[in-house]
Amino acid sequence: MKKNQTPNYIETNCQTALNPLKRKFPYGWDLNIYRGCEHQCQYCYALYSHDYINDDNFSENIYIKSNIVEKLEIELNRKSWKREIINIGGVTDSYQPCEATYKIMPEVLKLLIKYKTPAIISTKSDLVLRDYELIDELSKITYINIAATITTTDEQIRQLIEPGAAESLNRFEMLKTFRQTNASVGLHVMPIIPYLTDSYENLDSLFYYARNAKVHYMLPGTMYLRGKTRTSFLGFIQNQFPELYQGFLDLYKKGGATREYKDNLYKMVNELRHQYQLSKSYSKPMKEKMHKI
Repeated sequence: MKKNQTPNYIETNCQTALNPLKRKFPYGWDLNIYRGCEHQCQYCYALYSHDYINDDNFSENIYIKSNIVEKLEIELNRKSWKREIINIGGVTDSYQPCEATYKIMPEVLKLLIKYKTPAIISTKSDLVLRDYELIDELSKITYINIAATITTTDEQIRQLIEPGAAESLNRFEMLKTFRQTNASVGLHVMPIIPYLTDSYENLDSLFYYARNAKVHYMLPGTMYLRGKTRTSFLGFIQNQFPELYQGFLDLYKKGGATREYKDNLYKMVNELRHQYQLSKSYSKPMKEKMHKI
């Protein structure tokens, strides 16, 4: 989507709300209330998901699942439902800009409260603060995780790699606010992008703000380049950072960066984690909460 271009909102119906996942831990179900995403992240791994509807405009054509709340209640009301953890927004962000208009998430949260169903919400938006009271209520009933994906504190870089997302410091403030609830709060530094966000200075800054927000955990993850994501991201690099293009080709001969690169990166990450005393276990608060239920 070009800068300042208005996305197309397309209302559609879904057959089911919850999608089962092969891997059952830490969660076994995905819930995506939208298809497509306005955040326009250059590294987005979900570009492939529009292939199923023969649409190439992942960030321009946003599909609204108008009946998803009704479908979700049917599924949560089944006797077979075991109140398993639902990952909300595994493919597209549930708090992207269109949510300000369609307001689907409050209805989803009300159902989670009604059926005492635990959930994980990861977002690049501070719009989630709109639903603070509902999330606070849910956190008193069952496990709820609120995580922010933040890649850099350099606002110039952030505007290039994820122009439709909220400012990084606003996301940290969001996390800090949710620490006032019983929710598990986490920082996802994903993906760490070579040459752009992998410097000691940037990672140190992210860890500093994470500690200030008192997050329960911090999860890092290196960038992978496969399929449509590889083509799209390398095109972005060639256009915006041509001097880095060959370096990316050398580093990403396959889908992932070289072993040497990742070993050096995680050594630095772990040193910073130790320095700032940040946990790497997002499952610990989950297990503690679920054990009490």
